[in-house]
Amino acid sequence: MSTQPIGIFDSGIGGTSIFQEIHALLPYENTIYLADSHNAPYGNKTEAEIVNLSIKNTDFLINRNCKIIVVACNTATTNAIKTLRDNYDVPFIGIEPAIKPAALQTQTKAIGILATKGTLSSELFHKTTDLYSNGINVIEQVGEGIVQLIEEGKTYSDEMRVLLKEYLNPMIKANIDYLVLGCTHYPYVMPLLLEMLPNHVKIIDSGEAVAKQTKAILEKNQLLNHLNKNSKNQFYTNGNVKVLNDILEQQFKVEYLQF
Repeated sequence: MSTQPIGIFDSGIGGTSIFQEIHALLPYENTIYLADSHNAPYGNKTEAEIVNLSIKNTDFLINRNCKIIVVACNTATTNAIKTLRDNYDVPFIGIEPAIKPAALQTQTKAIGILATKGTLSSELFHKTTDLYSNGINVIEQVGEGIVQLIEEGKTYSDEMRVLLKEYLNPMIKANIDYLVLGCTHYPYVMPLLLEMLPNHVKIIDSGEAVAKQTKAILEKNQLLNHLNKNSKNQFYTNGNVKVLNDILEQQFKVEYLQF
């Protein structure tokens, strides 16, 4: 058993969608969440830049005694998780677009993937897509600008609606029946996506699967916290504290740190 915290990092506030799933499944686990909003988005950076930022974030969490690290960022996972696993002793949980379930379940043989440039251009993403997309029309779309608007607190703005309409229209024309969200920020625009997409289109994100995998790895390594006490959940950002507070609906204390 271990009462050490679960470490979670993202290129900003988007990974809080993963935190919410982990906290719901493992309510007694202590957590430390790191939002590297100052460097968001990661999707437009080089692989070397993403690796260096991921190492910096991991060091931050390791120095605070985290027992496991959840890389709550698709871009960081697809570009840096191998390096992280090779250089640290703690377990790492990654996140990548849920292409497999969409490809296996599609009836129209067309699926859409909305993700960052860094994720869509990564070797890991291409390997996964090649493995499951045989005979399926995969419409990939870089979600340029979505992360920035969410980080600026403009999630439901007119600017966001214009962007999403532009990105979704080619997918709708291709008759997709599944939309895969390939960035942890994107679940926060779910209400807009549901409003714009035809009713038959199902939206898949990876949050629940990541939470289940986190629990499984903790159990495997005998690191689950069995104390039925209120958990301590810490949040740090080098960006706008108010935006992170608003996303968390003021439920947790957020601290600003330069890192």
